[in-house]
Amino acid sequence: MSSPYKHFMAQVTRTARITPQTVRITLSGLEGFADTGLDHWVKLFFPLPGDRRPVYPTGDDWWRTWSADPGAVRAVFRTYTVRRHRPATGEIDIDFVLHGDTAPGSRWAARAEPGDLVGVWGPGAMYDPPEAAGWRLIAGDETALPAMAAIVESLPAGSSARVFVEIADAAEEQPFETDGDVRVEWLHRDGVPAGRSALLVESVRDATLPPGRPYAWIAGESAMVKALRRHLVNERGIDRADVCFSGYWRLGKTEYDD
Repeated sequence: MSSPYKHFMAQVTRTARITPQTVRITLSGLEGFADTGLDHWVKLFFPLPGDRRPVYPTGDDWWRTWSADPGAVRAVFRTYTVRRHRPATGEIDIDFVLHGDTAPGSRWAARAEPGDLVGVWGPGAMYDPPEAAGWRLIAGDETALPAMAAIVESLPAGSSARVFVEIADAAEEQPFETDGDVRVEWLHRDGVPAGRSALLVESVRDATLPPGRPYAWIAGESAMVKALRRHLVNERGIDRADVCFSGYWRLGKTEYDD
């Protein structure tokens, strides 16, 4: 089986502010982008200030080339989840949380216009519930929200899910359309910085969850994800194989840090 991971030079088609702190950017030029799963993730390579297109190593060994010369001047990259994939038009939607100019993704997204170029590598996916799972537990912060929404909106009638979403405040809530029996709890940090809140872990810990075998999907800040996974496995007794988890980001660190 061939690898789903490919490099693309994508172009911004349109942008839309969907909440006060979130902008949805549609990228085109992604013909051949694999349909690997509901929680698609990609790495985006952003042009450096003054550059029209990102410059970075490509090919199957791009990470080895990148790691061999960490001081080289080149585009920076970050990992994002895909909100929607439209294979017929070669488009994907990426939701960016805007938090100033200190982060390259936020800085680029705040200024992105149709015609701008960005590198894309991917996709990957992890969501794979077993048939025996009786219900879903979906939990994450705003960085996981696009994937969480895609999962929830895919649920058919008769399926059940508990969803916990940690976001900045009530203005950042987004509607989900689903045929499933889904209960969503929006958890507002209300001034507490992202990555410094225990709200998500405490809310899941205090929740009365449905009986039966669950399939848990959790993603977001790395320390939060680890704490939540420990709770589910050690305190709830959920089988490790039934917990899918990913630390999308680490407080105070970049993807290049050990």
